[in-house]
Amino acid sequence: MEISAAQSLWMTPPHLAVWIPAGTRHGIRMPGAVSMRTLYLRRGLLPHAPAVCTVLHISPLLRELVVEAVRIGELRTTDHLHRALRDLILSQLRNASPVPMFVRLPQDSRALGVAEAFMADQADAPSLDALCRKVGVGVRTIQRAFRREVGTSFEFWRRQVRLMKGIELLVAGRSVKTVAAEVGYRQPSAFVALFRQTLGMTPRTWVAALEAQDKRTRPN
Repeated sequence: MEISAAQSLWMTPPHLAVWIPAGTRHGIRMPGAVSMRTLYLRRGLLPHAPAVCTVLHISPLLRELVVEAVRIGELRTTDHLHRALRDLILSQLRNASPVPMFVRLPQDSRALGVAEAFMADQADAPSLDALCRKVGVGVRTIQRAFRREVGTSFEFWRRQVRLMKGIELLVAGRSVKTVAAEVGYRQPSAFVALFRQTLGMTPRTWVAALEAQDKRTRPN
């Protein structure tokens, strides 16, 4: 599932969650079949919550708490069991670790053109020079625009886009080798290294964990 807000995109893989602050105008894109559960929290319940959309690790306990809260439908403070469930959810959310699963898009029209051209053609792994020629802009101009408006180099931004697309393809059932090729890596090992650096495990281990979790949560 992909969340867009302002000039940023967040990818939310299965069994992770995205925190969306109250009042945030956003859009949701679902490239495949998605089962989603949503919790609405009153303002003030999490005073130190992220100020922007943030992808979060979800513990098995929090996952089950969310399922139960959604089953109930509305937690009432007059019910001590509902209050206990709410407090457990809040405690788990406070301890949930953020996952770097977002990219910011530049506002500069030329830099945005380069960004969109890359996202539309990752498999061919076009160089920054080729992308700039396609858009009709200098490489240094784009490098400065990304530093100024995105806060990172174009190369770092490109790796993050590749990771997000790679996760989308892994969830869709593609092999690691196929995914690596589709996001522009000639050698699967380069994609595996990027994945491990960000998520702390290899793509195969991550997919296996998802499949195991699906089996545990699938109704009999």
